[in-house]
Amino acid sequence: MGKTYERIDGRLREFIEAQPMFFVATAPLSGDGTVNLSPKGLRGALAVLDDRTVAYLDFAGSNAETIAHLRENGRVTVMWCAFAGPPTIVRVHGRGEPVFRDDPRWPDLLRHFPDIDPDPHGLRAVIVVRADLIRDTCGYAVPLMTYDTDRDLHGRRFAREDDASLSAYFAGKQHVATSIDGLPGLPLPLPPTPQR
Repeated sequence: MGKTYERIDGRLREFIEAQPMFFVATAPLSGDGTVNLSPKGLRGALAVLDDRTVAYLDFAGSNAETIAHLRENGRVTVMWCAFAGPPTIVRVHGRGEPVFRDDPRWPDLLRHFPDIDPDPHGLRAVIVVRADLIRDTCGYAVPLMTYDTDRDLHGRRFAREDDASLSAYFAGKQHVATSIDGLPGLPLPLPPTPQR
């Protein structure tokens, strides 16, 4: 049932862009390290950059496991599954990289996300994933569920933060600057938000 693709285009790209959420899996190199699996949402926070590259906005949170693992080894899998329509699962296995606010690529990357205002969410990085393997499989066991709307809690919570208070928030969290396994996580203090 599964098929391997050379590129993210056509029907595959349409499927990825239509999903309201996706999942990101990473792990440290250490065999006894903590595997991380994160759900990601907010419509417009993911973009297909080209036929082998996807990117998503990484917002404020209470840990930074994905960033830590990507900084250590770059291995990542991104997965989308259909909760409505035909039962499909798509995975992009590849190499990921966190791009931070002081990176010269930052302004160009943000242009790929025209439908979302990152400011209320405490945007801390853009995660860029280059595909090594692109596959789909059946999603026969994935339940049918309806998408109502994005939650507004994240935006409401972090809208009251500025660069300094957001850096202080992150500094107070145990697993933001350093991962659960002691790997370097989010570089602190955060670089200032570039003017747009």
